[in-house]
Amino acid sequence: MRRTTRRMATAMASGLLLATALTGTATATATEVTSAAAAAAADCRPLADASAQAQAIIDAACSQIGVPYSWGGGSIHGPTYGQDYPGGGPGAHDSQVKGFDCSHLMQYAAWQGAGIALPEGSWNQARWSGATARFTRDQGLGPLEPGDLLLWAKNPADLGSVHHIALYLGGGRMVEARESGTPVMVSDVRLNAQFAGALRITGGEEPPAGTKRFMTWGTGVGLRPEANTRKPVVGRLPGPTAVDVQCQARGELVNAEGYSNDAWSYLPAYRAWISNIYIDDPAAWLPGVPTC
Repeated sequence: MRRTTRRMATAMASGLLLATALTGTATATATEVTSAAAAAAADCRPLADASAQAQAIIDAACSQIGVPYSWGGGSIHGPTYGQDYPGGGPGAHDSQVKGFDCSHLMQYAAWQGAGIALPEGSWNQARWSGATARFTRDQGLGPLEPGDLLLWAKNPADLGSVHHIALYLGGGRMVEARESGTPVMVSDVRLNAQFAGALRITGGEEPPAGTKRFMTWGTGVGLRPEANTRKPVVGRLPGPTAVDVQCQARGELVNAEGYSNDAWSYLPAYRAWISNIYIDDPAAWLPGVPTC
């Protein structure tokens, strides 16, 4: 169970802070850095009419402006340490950099903004079955709306070769985690030879009223008709799954995966209960979910 609390914070240069404390000479530079960061964040917003869902997704992505790119870094909860890029270069030490790569920034924004669970990997996101609309490279930006996902591929005719993904803001602008050595930023959309079109993720199914959406973790997680393991399994979740929780209650104390918890959540879509151990949230008793 991922019980480590994930805190998102804007990184500040420790050397600059030390210089300020000792000499006072870096104050103007710190102010300039703060002003530049504020300006970059202000530039990250919908630049055309946007649905409430799209606005929320863009707000989530824009909240990460300035966070470093890290190859393999990021999750639905925020930035994480990445992996060293095997090709070397600026990403050779990304295991020491806490940030996002392009697809994990999209995962984070979609989940935090609208409870949309995108798959891992830009190529899988490009082929996501939950897309509500798709647009070819030949259509350009004309039919796109803020909140759409932009794609780049080695072969634009093959979505399995997509290697980069970004979030459209409108007006020919996007927010992206581009490459190692750069921060999450607002950029002009690159309509180059690798541009592979776009997909819309908004306007689909939303959580039913009176529920709150969470992700599960683990494989083959059993669902029970009551909040205890003595009852037979009525279903299993094959892998991480977005579930809508109606309420939670105290039940049998479960010891699994190195954790102990007596809290269970009721999933109305399955008419079944799941131990909160398998809800991917740092809290054992889920926040914002009422008692059954």
